[in-house]
Amino acid sequence: MASDPFSTRRFNRFHGRVESDRPCAVPGCEEPGEFRAPPLDGHGSHQEGPRWRWLCLDHVRAFNQGYNFFTGMSPEEIAAAQRPYAGWERETRAFSSNAASPPPKWSDFQDPLDAIGAKFRDRVAKARADAVNQNGQMRQDGKFVSGEERKALSVMGLPIDADRKALRQRYTELLRRYHPDHNGGDRTHEAALQGVIEAYQLLRKAPVFA
Repeated sequence: MASDPFSTRRFNRFHGRVESDRPCAVPGCEEPGEFRAPPLDGHGSHQEGPRWRWLCLDHVRAFNQGYNFFTGMSPEEIAAAQRPYAGWERETRAFSSNAASPPPKWSDFQDPLDAIGAKFRDRVAKARADAVNQNGQMRQDGKFVSGEERKALSVMGLPIDADRKALRQRYTELLRRYHPDHNGGDRTHEAALQGVIEAYQLLRKAPVFA
């Protein structure tokens, strides 16, 4: 029977449990055998593979309490298994010719909880905020002026603490100064006029002038 991770049956919290209706291998036990344990007569032949027993929770607990890893080993095998460096003799991956392993690929990682991706986005957002803070400036009234807004104020010739009234007055003044209609049709200041109009449109919608 297929295992259901949302089953309401008992013992679902125990690691290694395989839900099944097979009986416990201990004679006389009516509980289902849902925990795997080695057979009493060894691990089976190499051709057949291990012949596992399936025990209920109580009997697998009893088996684990009496389990001895060294059962069936010779004194030499036991001594070899207890050596401090046992298991460290296996072959390891060789280093590359330049003494550095190739870096892992992002495709090699699985991120089901979006932990890596969320951390990366947080770092990008912080870097962008730091860049804005470096170019921006705080006004005396506590309002923050971004770098783009500072450039617009510079085009208008206004200080960073200018208010909305000063912005409108300055805009009217510059329109009269640069507009061809106020200069006998002279269009030599059209570029400056366009810059003033764009700067004003940006600033009048900025929260700092709300």
